[in-house]
This record gives sequence, C-alpha cells and structure tokens, in this order.
Amino acid sequence: MDKVCENPNNPPKTNPIPKTNKPNEFPSHLTTPNVSPTARVLCDLLTRTSPLEIETALQSSNVRPSPDCVIEVIRLSYNYPHSAVKFFRWAGRLSRHSAYSWNLMVDLLGKNQLFEPMWDAVRSMKQECVLSLPTFVSVFESYCSAGRFSEAIMSFDVMDRYGIKQDVVAVNSLISAMCREENQTCAAFDFFERIKGKVAPDGDTFAILLEGWEKEGNAAKAKSTFGEMVVRVGWSQTNSSGYDAFLMTLVRALQIDEAVKFLKVMKDHNCFPGLKFFTNALDILIKRNDVVNAIPMWDVMAGSGLVPNLIMYNAMIGLLCNNAEIDYAFRLLDEMVLQGTFPDSLTYNMIFECLVRNKKVRETERFFVEMIKNELPPTLANCTAAIKMLFDCDDPETAHEVWTYMVENHVKPLDESANALLVGLSKLGRLSETRRTAEDMMDRRIEIYESTMEKLKYAFHKSRSGRHKYDSLSRRWKAQFKS
Repeated sequence: MDKVCENPNNPPKTNPIPKTNKPNEFPSHLTTPNVSPTARVLCDLLTRTSPLEIETALQSSNVRPSPDCVIEVIRLSYNYPHSAVKFFRWAGRLSRHSAYSWNLMVDLLGKNQLFEPMWDAVRSMKQECVLSLPTFVSVFESYCSAGRFSEAIMSFDVMDRYGIKQDVVAVNSLISAMCREENQTCAAFDFFERIKGKVAPDGDTFAILLEGWEKEGNAAKAKSTFGEMVVRVGWSQTNSSGYDAFLMTLVRALQIDEAVKFLKVMKDHNCFPGLKFFTNALDILIKRNDVVNAIPMWDVMAGSGLVPNLIMYNAMIGLLCNNAEIDYAFRLLDEMVLQGTFPDSLTYNMIFECLVRNKKVRETERFFVEMIKNELPPTLANCTAAIKMLFDCDDPETAHEVWTYMVENHVKPLDESANALLVGLSKLGRLSETRRTAEDMMDRRIEIYESTMEKLKYAFHKSRSGRHKYDSLSRRWKAQFKS
C-alpha cells in the first residue's frame, strides 16, 4: 500500500479517473451534517493542502485521530482519492487500521476507478490478515459501476487465491452488482449459468435475477428463471421478493392470465403474495385504464382473503366508474363495508358521477338519497351535473331535490347549478315556476348568466302571455347585474 499513488499528480495511466467523475460527486465534510471537530479539521487539511505536502502538514498538525475518526475522514474523502491515500498511510503509522478502514479504502479507490491501487490495497489486506468477502463485494460493485463486467467476473475467479471462498453469497453479490446496471441481467445470467454447477444457487440468487428481468421487462426469461427456481430451491415464503418480481414482470407485460395462473399455484403452495404486490400491480393497470385485466387481478386478490384498504378500493372503483362498470362498482361498495373498510366522500362521488354521466336516472335518485343519509353528499360539480342530466332525462322533481339540498345546506357557489335549474325548467315550459325561481335567485344575489337569459327569452316568447313576464324579469335582471 505504501507505493499507492506516490505521485498524486500522475496517477497510473491505465486507470485514469474518468471524465464523468466531477468534484463533489461524493459526500464531503462540507455537505455532511454532524461531522466531528477532529474529522472536520483533517478534511479541511486534506482538501486545502497540495497532495505533495499533505504528509508534512498532517505530521505538523499534532492531531492523533482515533480509529473511528479515521473511518469518518475516509468516508468524506472520496472526492480526493490521492489525498485520502496519503492520509490513510499516515494514520496507519500511528495505529493499526481496522478491517473496516481497509474496506473503505478499497471502496474509495474502486469508486474512483483507480483499480491498480485498489488491488495493491487488497494485497496489503491479505498480508495484514484483514481481507474478507465484503472487500470483494466492493471490488465487484466498483468494476460493474464502471461498466467493466469482465473484470468483475475475473475478480470473482481469483478471490479463492486470496483465501476468500467462492460461496453463494459471493455469487449473489456479483450478480446483484451486475443487475443493478442498465441492461446487464443477460450478462449476469451468463455468469450464473457458468457458475451454478460449481456453486449451488439459493433463493436469493434467483430473486436477484428475477428483479433484473423485471427491470428490463423480459417476461420470457423471467418465466424460465422462475421455473428453474422452483425446481432447484422449491417453494418457500422466504423467497417472496423473487415471486413478487416475477409476477410484476408478467403484469408489466400485460400477461395477466399468466399472472393469475401462477398466483393460484402460489396459493396452493402457501406462497401467496401480500397486499404490496397487488397494490403495485393494480396501480400499473389502473394507470393504463386497463379495466379488463384489473378485474381478474382484483378477484384473485379478494378471493385469497386479503383485505384491501380504502385507497385500493377507491382506485379500483375509480377505474370501474371510468369504464362504466357500474354494477361491479356497486359490488365493491357493498363488499368494502362488509370488510370493515368504510367508504368516504370520494368513493360515493365517483359512483355518483358515473351514474350521472351514464344517465342512470333512477339509480342517481336512489344513490343521492343514500349519500345524504350517510352524510357524504355530492360535490358541487356533481350536483350541477346531476341537475342538468335529470332535466335532460325528464326528472325535474329529483333535480329540484338536489337544488333544494344545495340551498338548505348552504352549498356555494350556487351560480352554475342555479342556471342549470332555470334552463331546465324553461325547456319544460314551466314558465311561472321559472319566473318565481329566477326572482328568488336574484333575491339571494345568485348570478344569472346572460346566456341563460337568452334561453329564458326564447322559452317565454314562445308563449302568448310570456313576453310580458319575461320583459319584467329582464328589467330586474338588468338593473341588478348590468347597472
């Protein structure tokens, strides 16, 4: 380790710091809270002193860092790897480094793509008898984050020469590091294929691969990997993360029939997923407005005994209402009460809006009564839409009930609903009622739109005696709203 970066201004030519590594890419003592005073002093020294003068400055500082302080300084020095090496060497002369300090140093060098010095550190760790699997995990991650996957695999191949066993944890660590990078699950799978005869995979191995296939959307590979998983490690609830990743891959590929089929198999083996999976799966389908696939997914969930929460019920009811699946929406409304999940205003208003939009007159009337009884009334927008629809569908009585409710319960603003009521009454030829209602609205200072007055004028002028009544109403309207 003593020969690492002796000339910090001229690092090894084969391992330059990549141009993508910019200053302050990593956390520093300037951006990290609660830095200890000693660590802050040392970090200031490392960042403000020329690398050639650091050892002299450290020697002159009369600071003797504790092992914990050494670790803190290394953690905050990833942006200055050459200075960090000088500090690490100096601190090592004061007291023996811990295995954790060495691992941090290997990680710092690897993350800065200083791979030759990184291997120098690994060899020094072997000599110090502090080398362990986490060291190689860091090496895997550094090579993979740099896109040097073949070298990551070569590191695995040589780790036994350093006295570190090539076990399933090591395999999983390398596969995980590869799968975290974009579109590298195939490369990770190739390594898995090569090594599985030597190191038996476990549930975590398959879960990592399945999560990689999910990220890349490869349903075909996910199916074959899942099949091998079941054959090799059997069924176990401890493998739930792998099962969820596999199912989500199918859902994202809209292979819902396949997902439902596998869900039933998992239930038979006591490996049925929890609400988290169904929440995520239904969220995908709902965002796609995919009611055809969402219904069977919901049914298999509900049939398993899982109890959805209010958010899930509302999301599903919203999807059903957007697609005019009114009967199914009512079924869920009844079901959620039985399950102890009580609907809220959003639940009722989505269904009410659906009834109004689809001109379900009788159902709208009954549901309005239920909403008022349950103290979850329609929104202002829904009341207005209901009044318009009910007049269009020849049910002025219910429209008037909605209006009366709005007035008596001080729902505001009333302007749009009021104008809808006047237009509806005038279209039915109920001119006396229209006039009384309009006068009452003006008494309440409710604005009557000019467009509404034009429609009233047309309706009144169709009647022989209506012209005079309209003129009287119009004069008052002009005096109140046009003056």
